[in-house]
Amino acid sequence: MQTMDVKRAAIVGASSGIGAELALKLAREGYQLVLLARRERKLEALCRRINSEVGEESARFIVHDVTDFDSIPTRFQQVVELLGGLDLIVFNSGLLIPVGKHEFDFSKDRAIMQTNILGAMAWLNLAAIYFQSQGSGQIVGISSVGGERGRTGAPAYNASKAALNTYLESLRNRLSKHGVRVLTVKPGFISTDMIQHASVGFWIALVDTAVSDIWRGIRQRKQEVYTPGRWRWVAWLLRHAPSALMRRLAV
Repeated sequence: MQTMDVKRAAIVGASSGIGAELALKLAREGYQLVLLARRERKLEALCRRINSEVGEESARFIVHDVTDFDSIPTRFQQVVELLGGLDLIVFNSGLLIPVGKHEFDFSKDRAIMQTNILGAMAWLNLAAIYFQSQGSGQIVGISSVGGERGRTGAPAYNASKAALNTYLESLRNRLSKHGVRVLTVKPGFISTDMIQHASVGFWIALVDTAVSDIWRGIRQRKQEVYTPGRWRWVAWLLRHAPSALMRRLAV
């Protein structure tokens, strides 16, 4: 039996990067965890590390592909049963496929949209139903500053994150009166696998920085977090820059 003060969290997209480090942070803060991702070996190693460090079976894992939409209701129920309830869910799954400057490839676009927004909706709709009925809970969506404007470098990725931002805002507005908090996280360039092939050399931050900012947002029940914080001002400039300037800069 779970006691009332046990904190229970699921992280979708937990095998590396922000998801893995956030799992470690939550475990150290006393959360019981179920971690989901496609890469079984990485999940197994992460759970072993967490359980060895914390000294108990704090973390378990489920191998899962977020584009397997039909399986998600079963997986969500499995998470709740393993934890004996749920207080926090983090959707961290994300896909960024490089595209050439003159490339328009629907197969890449479809894969990005299926992971970044449809996978998020499939999981977080279920979380919204559960938390609304429970009268409490937290939803965290890992988005991106890339969703602030339509930029030339990654059209589908930017569109998917813009859609995720709006979807999370809608959840926040619908669920706040039911005692449910929704946090949108907008990282800039973080040193994860996602940017290893990207041509960026500007303001790359450590994963630890992002995790600290996310944890602060969770703890303080914030609505939105930019990480690192300076990206809030970059995002403001992007949102207010004239379209002609965006085209000229080709960012």
